[in-house]
Amino acid sequence: MNKDALIYIAGHNGMVGSAIYRKLQREGYTNFVLRSSKELDLRDTAAVASFFETHKPEYVFLAAAKVGGIHANNIYRAEFLYDNLMIQNNVIHQSYLNGVKKLLFLGSSCIYPKLADQPLKEEYLLSGFLESTNEPYAIAKITGIKMIENYADQYGCNYTSVMPTNLYGPNDNYDLQNSHVLPALLRKFHEAKVSGAASVVVWGTGTPLREFLHVDDLAEACYFVMQSYDSPQFLNVGSGSEISIKDLALTIKDVVGFEGELVFDTSKPDGTPRKLMDSSRLKTLGWEPKIGLKEGIEREYNNFKQRLA
Repeated sequence: MNKDALIYIAGHNGMVGSAIYRKLQREGYTNFVLRSSKELDLRDTAAVASFFETHKPEYVFLAAAKVGGIHANNIYRAEFLYDNLMIQNNVIHQSYLNGVKKLLFLGSSCIYPKLADQPLKEEYLLSGFLESTNEPYAIAKITGIKMIENYADQYGCNYTSVMPTNLYGPNDNYDLQNSHVLPALLRKFHEAKVSGAASVVVWGTGTPLREFLHVDDLAEACYFVMQSYDSPQFLNVGSGSEISIKDLALTIKDVVGFEGELVFDTSKPDGTPRKLMDSSRLKTLGWEPKIGLKEGIEREYNNFKQRLA
């Protein structure tokens, strides 16, 4: 990407999109065309077509999506399927019609079968049943991957995809009903500390294993891929380390300074028992994560407190 190239980041106000935006600015890019979801509804085919025809971006980062944790994925199943399919269909197809030079699609580790072998390799896609609680979101993301592959195959588009593991960092969602586990726990422990509560409730048994990646590390990976990788074959992006939900909660408890007890609500779902990504393909190309989990949580807790100030 030349420094004066026109770049469109779909979802630039979200956690992933804003991290990519910050990374590109640090690298000296200044020519952006950006629209908030209020300014451009990416589910609206006519509006997206008009946007692309008017602005003709050269490079596209497709980081826009309807996202949420176990509760939101399980309750708003039709919305997660429809909204994400429409966003992807419109942006990818209009990129093709308007001659976008390169597009990067952001997927999710939930594309893999619930009981797939660990760590999760790219070739495990479509090899088994999905986790039921987030199946609609996963199906939408799988469709995005297949659009990328088939637009490259039929039309010769230089499009590719990355599948991040569980993310956290600046601009995360802290809504306790719709957020992912790490920000939800961070908020719970902070509020419990402030209120002097005796305990914090953690959903599930605490035994599931999860991998976490700071969103700034993902942004580095996205930039690396856009600069150095020209294949429709998607790539996993993860830290390579996993931690149980119980140990994650204990780490956050320590960072926040909460001195009460943990209570596990086993009536709530655990989700997938284990989910560790094999990111060796990307790492072989030359990318490595730099931010350790505890360091990243400390950074994000400082960001969270600043947001409340």
